[in-house]
Amino acid sequence: MQKIKASGGGRCNVTNAITDVTELIKKYPRGGHFLRKSLFNFNTSNTIKWFQEREVKLKTEADGRVFPVSDDSQTIIDCIWKEMMLNKVSLFYHKSLIKINKTNTLFELIFNDNTVQYADVVLLTCGGFPKQEQYKWLLDCGHTIQNPVPSLFTFNIPKNTITQLMGVSMPDVTIKIVNTKFAQTGPILITHWGISGPAVLKLSAFAARELNNKNYEFDISINWLNDINETDLKNQILEIRKIDGKSFLYSKNPFGMPKRLWEFILQRACIKEETKWGELPAKEQNRLIISLIQDMYSIKGKTTFKEEFVTAGGINLKEIDANNMQSKLVPGLFFGGEIMDVDGITGGFNFQHAWSSAYIAANGIKEYLQL
Repeated sequence: MQKIKASGGGRCNVTNAITDVTELIKKYPRGGHFLRKSLFNFNTSNTIKWFQEREVKLKTEADGRVFPVSDDSQTIIDCIWKEMMLNKVSLFYHKSLIKINKTNTLFELIFNDNTVQYADVVLLTCGGFPKQEQYKWLLDCGHTIQNPVPSLFTFNIPKNTITQLMGVSMPDVTIKIVNTKFAQTGPILITHWGISGPAVLKLSAFAARELNNKNYEFDISINWLNDINETDLKNQILEIRKIDGKSFLYSKNPFGMPKRLWEFILQRACIKEETKWGELPAKEQNRLIISLIQDMYSIKGKTTFKEEFVTAGGINLKEIDANNMQSKLVPGLFFGGEIMDVDGITGGFNFQHAWSSAYIAANGIKEYLQL
């Protein structure tokens, strides 16, 4: 419930409006193929319908994220709580599971307060853990764990003058991690510690393991003009020089960039304030082109993005049956949500995985118990 409470800045990003499963699975850096079946059986439309049938009014924002109309995550918590009470679910607080034993017919669940519970089946939906040792009780069951690493974080650029532009954003840039295959396009935001925004968050998710291996020290290249190449940009500048040659570069911004960012780029290219487009020397022009489409920064460290605490890692998916979310190693043990090695980008996709896998697991349990 705590994660629901914090999600979406306290508004709870329940799911996303994307309904096509082929498109949906592209939003999961890890586990997309595994999720195909569960998303076909319980997709975003099913999630929306489930909540609406329980009188939760939802709205879809321009970027596809779905929230309760109340803009209050408590609405979602109250709905789930009510459903649990209707189904006479028993809750036990302040307990930490430390061991699972399987007998011939029952599971023995041992907690840190030395209490024991017995169950016919077990469904684990405890989320991901940041450290490998926190999965010990699952390792004791024979499962293997993909090493957990952080996902969805922003990039720190300490002592770089770009941080003086905090609050400046660009709607459509391409950002790449140098000497890797990882790149993303979308909005970015300059902050007082570095850069954030959807493009950065998506990049951090898809490159989570690579960046962890680099100890979060790496170089990025930013194309502030999205995907324009050097040749096309040279031709654009040539046209500007012909048409607006008498205009000063600092007052004539032909690329629609925020004024502060444009001036910063010009300063990075060592272009003087009195320079006119028609008088721009070749050396400065080349520096300007590089600053616009191959702007390099050294990243040193990361910052968790607001409340979006997501872990890449968890139970090896090869050990889970995607048809029912049941362990292939321990019959009667089922899984749902982020405890598996599945994680999505920001936008409601991690919650959708939770809803979909829980639905599949519930049906799997019903079949297992022959109900």
